[in-house]
Amino acid sequence: MTYLPPHFEETDTATLHALVGAYPLATWVVPHQGELLVNHIPFLLDAQRGEHGTLIGHVARANPVWQALPASSVAVFMGPQAYVSPSWYPSKQAHGKAVPTWNYATVHAHGVPQAFDDPARLLALVTRLTQVHEASQAQPWQVQDAPADYLGSMLKAIVGIEIPVQRWVGKWKVSQNRPPADQQGVVAGLKAQGSEAVAQMAALVKPRG
Repeated sequence: MTYLPPHFEETDTATLHALVGAYPLATWVVPHQGELLVNHIPFLLDAQRGEHGTLIGHVARANPVWQALPASSVAVFMGPQAYVSPSWYPSKQAHGKAVPTWNYATVHAHGVPQAFDDPARLLALVTRLTQVHEASQAQPWQVQDAPADYLGSMLKAIVGIEIPVQRWVGKWKVSQNRPPADQQGVVAGLKAQGSEAVAQMAALVKPRG
């Protein structure tokens, strides 16, 4: 992240980890031979492994990205985001000095990923991912529900990815640069939109207003 004004920077580890947990689908960028390999991968954060935690996931064996490893990379986790109209600012009514903007919360995880294809590690990985993402289902699917031969063929078709996180960068652009009255105007404007997505952004703005 090259542009991060101090008032938008988020450094609280628990807050960063919470966003990763709530929005696990990352845009993962890996440089390779002068190009950028961009993939969208759901990662699970193991906060207990390594100084800054470790991201774990997997890609298709047919995906060339794992053959480009190890290489410096960044996984971008995008949280709530919403358009902000200047008409929501009381200050706009007073002097007109306001323009549209976009609010968002995002986390960048930097690290050097490693690939692995040991069957036992892959099985442990997919089991853990399944347990996390199936937990909310009325009848959670389990890895052992699949026939053993089918599961074995599926494991052969993937490669595991681990990224020991070297540093986290968090940017919470949630109207901190506006006066309290304008922040409350943003909250009201977002809530009036009536969608869950913008309500999530309103919740981020409100505590800071």
